[in-house]
Amino acid sequence: MKGIEIMKKNENLLELRKQYVPKAVYNILPSFISKASGAKMTDIEGNEMIDFAGGIATVNVGHCHPKVVSAIKDQAEKYIHTCFHVAMYEPYIELAKRLCEISPGDFPKMAFFANSGAEAVENAIKIARYYTKRSGIITFENAFHGRTLMGMSLTSKVKPYKLGFGPFAPEIYRIPFGDTNLFETFLIDHVAPESVAAIIAEPVQGEGGFITPPSDFFPKIAEICQENGILFIADEIQSGMGRTGKMFAIEHWNVIPDIVILAKSLAAGLPLSAIIGRKEIMDAPHIGGLGGTFSGNPVACRAALAVLDIFQEENLLSKAEVLGKKINRQVKTWQKDFEIVGNIHGIGSMMAFELIDPKTKKPAKDKATEMVNLCHKKGLVIITCGKYGNTIRLLMPLVINDDELDKGFKIMEDNLQILENKSY
Repeated sequence: MKGIEIMKKNENLLELRKQYVPKAVYNILPSFISKASGAKMTDIEGNEMIDFAGGIATVNVGHCHPKVVSAIKDQAEKYIHTCFHVAMYEPYIELAKRLCEISPGDFPKMAFFANSGAEAVENAIKIARYYTKRSGIITFENAFHGRTLMGMSLTSKVKPYKLGFGPFAPEIYRIPFGDTNLFETFLIDHVAPESVAAIIAEPVQGEGGFITPPSDFFPKIAEICQENGILFIADEIQSGMGRTGKMFAIEHWNVIPDIVILAKSLAAGLPLSAIIGRKEIMDAPHIGGLGGTFSGNPVACRAALAVLDIFQEENLLSKAEVLGKKINRQVKTWQKDFEIVGNIHGIGSMMAFELIDPKTKKPAKDKATEMVNLCHKKGLVIITCGKYGNTIRLLMPLVINDDELDKGFKIMEDNLQILENKSY
């Protein structure tokens, strides 16, 4: 009888979820997690899963890293919230200092905090407009910058992110990603450079399919910005915090942004985002123009400080680089062995591959969805992305061990074989 009751737990909670949570709040897996550690999660029925999703790139240091948990506990016993705008506290200042020190650029910087990636985007745009006294923002096709009004306006894909939620913010201009040759006419036909406050770009496009531009793209963008008094904002929300083998993905192009934004893995799962930029830009808005009640919560700041310690003490960037090479080798092998595996995208341990119809070569979203479900049944969590929803992205925690990685790869390979056989 006890076993039957245990087997009903996920089912019962799913019924409650349907009753009390809107259907628009999408869920990938039909499971409810009871605990997680490192690169593994366990649901309430005791099913263990290897995590190749990482909370959508949010637990690069792993689930419940002991140093993060210890920092959270220690801070929670002292004070949880005072509101930084009312009574300041040291973790906020210390974290701002450390992020300014490690972010790209050998010049004075400032940083402040918000709660989510979307809030970081909103604030970066606010600052850019205030500093430049301009309103235009250039963004890119396939971009994703969040679900708030400005975030949706900057985001490219309509469904599910934007459908029915308009009208959107004005003065947003979109251009294809990766082609700087278009800028010359774009700045004549669509918007004058004197009207543009900033260009915002993900170094590696996240929800867009882990697309990376050519090697000369970001240097040219930086040149265009410098020539025209336009700020360059690097959205490192998904690609940052060591995901690509460097702390900031933009470092692969040796380009220094005016503003960098972080979130996701910054605080190992606690809500925290950071806006970091040149001192003269960040210090431009008037007193009281930036902030938020929970922004830079002390518990989240302590978690982020622990994350920075982990990267340093455990040499996590080197581990990320090694992991990236293993992923790259494996995905290229699948591309060679399976006709349903199409183009490969990404850098380092931020890798993805497309699933296609082997006959027509068209995107196979149905196969990607089936792949997610098949993997879940065998104890592996993966997620999709891309314009057509046919791209499998790999975002396992950087601390994953070889046994977990190999087991996860084996599950994926077995399921690719199943899908390949179904295609004929």
